[in-house]
Amino acid sequence: MLAEFTNYTPPTAGQRLAVRERPNDFAVMYQRWADLLFLHWPVDPAMIQKRLPKGLRVDIFEGEAWLGVVPFFMERVRPRMLPPVPGLSWFMELNVRTYVYDAEGRPGVWFFSLDCNQFLAVQIAKRFFHLPYEYATMDSQRSMGEIKYHCHRGANDADYIYHSLDVGHEAEIGSLEWFLVERYLLFSAKRDGSLYCGRVHHTPYQISAGHCKTWSAEPLGWNGFEVPKLAPPSVLVAKPVEVTIFPLRKI
Repeated sequence: MLAEFTNYTPPTAGQRLAVRERPNDFAVMYQRWADLLFLHWPVDPAMIQKRLPKGLRVDIFEGEAWLGVVPFFMERVRPRMLPPVPGLSWFMELNVRTYVYDAEGRPGVWFFSLDCNQFLAVQIAKRFFHLPYEYATMDSQRSMGEIKYHCHRGANDADYIYHSLDVGHEAEIGSLEWFLVERYLLFSAKRDGSLYCGRVHHTPYQISAGHCKTWSAEPLGWNGFEVPKLAPPSVLVAKPVEVTIFPLRKI
């Protein structure tokens, strides 16, 4: 039971829709997210809650929390007022995430880890966004619409071979897909427990059912979770989106 959070009110549909509106704030960075693969498994909410910092509650859909593994490509990453730089602005990322909300009912993402093959990006994200980035060796291949994606960190490997199954559509409001992918707020914390949030803005994802010929849940194990034996019940692929990043704010 999560009795200590009885004073926290889960986000309404209106609150979930409100966070995807463009913030009235100045942008700090621009990015493009491409070829996103969303793999999700349902988990016990109490198991997630005990891993969250004070001030956040696990977000649930029909009584279940969800853990996600999301490999994708970061493109054209650049600070405001500067152009993208070849060799620095294009790289790969794989994150392990869950979904949360704060005392104000604002829904967002909590990252357990983010693997990335761009060392400078890892250092910047750790320092300025307080996110648990790790440097990893990563590579990919594309052929006939299929993507082969490999992540290697330390003694750990994760491989994915995937493609979309249809042209894509916007997630239906209130659906599981909407709950999982329509997230425009991230939360992070310093080692002293200080909690921060940051907004991102992009058009709603155009998602499709995905076919994942090869998949790995091992990144969950890298974060101390039991590794599922069964394939993820939710497999989605999203088309590229242009993303605006806004300043991190202390809660």
